[in-house]
Amino acid sequence: MTEELPEPKTETLAETRNYIAWVADEPDGERTYHLELGNVTLHFFEEEWQEFLSLVRKLGKRKK
Repeated sequence: MTEELPEPKTETLAETRNYIAWVADEPDGERTYHLELGNVTLHFFEEEWQEFLSLVRKLGKRKK
């Protein structure tokens, strides 16, 4: 008999026509973040996600 593992709880953080950012709370207590950008999906642990957000904020402050 195979024991079924609980599914992670997911939540969409933001979505556009082509992209989506979502978070998953894993049964083991770990939180992972995911960016689906067309054919590419990026997966982040909490610390990596925070660094990525910092990078994006810096990009948003750049002068054109």
